Amino acid sequence: MNEPLRPLHRVLMVSDFFYPNFGGVENHIFYLAQCLMQRGHKVVVATHAYGRRSGVRYMTNGLKVYYIPWLPFYLQTSFPTLFGTFPIFRTIMLRERITIVHGHQAFSTLCHEAIMHARTMGYKTVFTDHSLCGFADVGSIHMNKVLQYTLADVQQAICVSHTSKENTHLRSTLPPEKIFVIPNAVDTAMFQPDPSKRIKDKVVIVIISRLVYRKGADLLVEVIPEVCRLFPQVHFIIGGDGPKRVRLEEMREKYHLQDRVEMLGAVAHSDVRKCLVRGHIFLNSSLTEAFCIAIVEAACCGLLTVSTKVGGVPEVLPPEYIVLAEPIPSRMVVAVAQAIELLPNVDPFAMHNQMRTLYSWPDVAERTETVYTHAMNTENEDLLQRLERYYACGPWAGKLFCLVVIMDYIFWHFLQWWQPAAEMDVAPDFQPQEESGTVRAVNRS
Repeated sequence: MNEPLRPLHRVLMVSDFFYPNFGGVENHIFYLAQCLMQRGHKVVVATHAYGRRSGVRYMTNGLKVYYIPWLPFYLQTSFPTLFGTFPIFRTIMLRERITIVHGHQAFSTLCHEAIMHARTMGYKTVFTDHSLCGFADVGSIHMNKVLQYTLADVQQAICVSHTSKENTHLRSTLPPEKIFVIPNAVDTAMFQPDPSKRIKDKVVIVIISRLVYRKGADLLVEVIPEVCRLFPQVHFIIGGDGPKRVRLEEMREKYHLQDRVEMLGAVAHSDVRKCLVRGHIFLNSSLTEAFCIAIVEAACCGLLTVSTKVGGVPEVLPPEYIVLAEPIPSRMVVAVAQAIELLPNVDPFAMHNQMRTLYSWPDVAERTETVYTHAMNTENEDLLQRLERYYACGPWAGKLFCLVVIMDYIFWHFLQWWQPAAEMDVAPDFQPQEESGTVRAVNRS
């Protein structure tokens, strides 16, 4: 019996965070795009320029990336312009014949602007939230209001954990039935165990993280000396860089731990496995996490994990592969002691095989495809219906949101007159030839 035809989508993924920058969001977009392309969909990525990397580039399997000549403003996010990016996003959507726009990460300015312009033009949109955010500080209040504005007009949203879904619902007031939970994944072929690389007669604890407050670097300053005092056989490997690195180096000198705490500095993603396979235990001290892809990578390499019990972390690994503790130094030390006792019962290869079945990018792509289909099946709306939702966002914010949307709508009609869509060239689609690895143009209707 023939399999029913699946609808094929033409997806524009937008985020400030993409290669050559490295991180969880960057990896997520790249691997998701590759798997969607393998399933027959057209995927294009739009991000801001990174140094001299500007214009159109092609990546693995012909993945087309638009590096928009917009320089990063703060922490790799571009300067907000509201309407400044509309002409170039409109050009990309029309030239690539996009059918759905998928924005990633609440902290991405380009993501918010692309979703707004796409909805003005009548495209269906999906948003993926990769992080948790608070409710009390000034930055969180501002961010949550921006998120409420953006999600007021998306068809579907995706979160990487159930904790993240609850957080996004509370921050944006988006109905829970519009939010899907699709976890991250890892390329398990890149993270294979290799017990032969471990130091004999020692217990090696690996830490690979940005050394910042949110990742719990201050916790490590107190946990590491106490663990070293209680367990003479323990050796630490710390990979990562950040403003808190100075505190860790001061701690190492203060307690004379230079021979037991190895500081690697920044570690390229391609070298992460080389660090992980040297260890027995992976230590995650984050104060907030929506998912934490690092502990999945560590488990794929056969490391037992010790982690703070925060955010979506308890959902990620089976209980036999992780020891959880409150983000308190004394509790973390106890958790490390428990992990050391459990080490003889850990089979690295059995752990890797289980991670391979739990987290795979083809599965993530298939579930994301379902979200796209749900989004495409939603009813089309006119401007007044959209304004009703924006107006409900608050007595003052609602009126401001409506004004921005109306101005965006007027600007769109100006662009339609200034550069009619019928006069715009359509970009050819490219697919790599498997035999030669070259790229050829093909027609896609």
